[in-house]
Amino acid sequence: MRKLECSLVAQNLYDDPEFFAGYSQLRRSAQGLAGAPEWPAVRALLPDLTGKQVVDLGCGFGWFCRWARENGAAKIVGYDLSEKMLERARHDTEDEGIEYVKADLELLELSDQTFDFAYSSLALHYVAGFARLVKMVHQCLVPGARFVFTIEHPMYTAPVRPKWVRDADGRKSWPINQYAIEGTRVTNWFTEGVVKQHRMLGTTLNSLIDAGFTVRHVQEWSPTTDQLVEDPSLAAEMARPGFVIIAAER
Repeated sequence: MRKLECSLVAQNLYDDPEFFAGYSQLRRSAQGLAGAPEWPAVRALLPDLTGKQVVDLGCGFGWFCRWARENGAAKIVGYDLSEKMLERARHDTEDEGIEYVKADLELLELSDQTFDFAYSSLALHYVAGFARLVKMVHQCLVPGARFVFTIEHPMYTAPVRPKWVRDADGRKSWPINQYAIEGTRVTNWFTEGVVKQHRMLGTTLNSLIDAGFTVRHVQEWSPTTDQLVEDPSLAAEMARPGFVIIAAER
């Protein structure tokens, strides 16, 4: 297992060959939206996309972009940092109504009131400048538009290896794996040195409110009874939710 380099700019996980190979084997990578167990819950929160201008932040392989077009969206722009992800998205897409653009969400700027709907799937827990990003998303949406996104649940992002630290007087202090300590987490997932950003759920919601959004729905996702019967491995999600689904309105 190789260790990725960390820096002050966004970490491009998905262009790392070892990481990309592992990620591509996931069910959601191979099957798309049908392989994402949270998708039915997400879909229930989506507005009618007929004739809408849509932005997808962290579009990956383009699964949602293509779904949005199939469900009436007029134009979709998908942004992602990974050239490997975008290459596959372009290969699998034959539609002039979908545009894929390489961009760093930490630096992305969008024009005011350009889009009717914004979407993001499991990308924003990598973004350190979350508050800046959601303000930009708010500005790029027309009044009344929705922003629906999923992130890893902060109960999932919080843990790191327990470690006691010493204060200035040499006394032992708290361990750094507490939920209330926000910031960078470095973990191993397909490769070493994967950087994520841990934020408490309240911080995520307050960032949306501070940006001017009205929070319409928050779901700490867990599988349905039917999903548990179909896939017993999802039982672990009953003890600690893996995802949060949030719908906000401009």
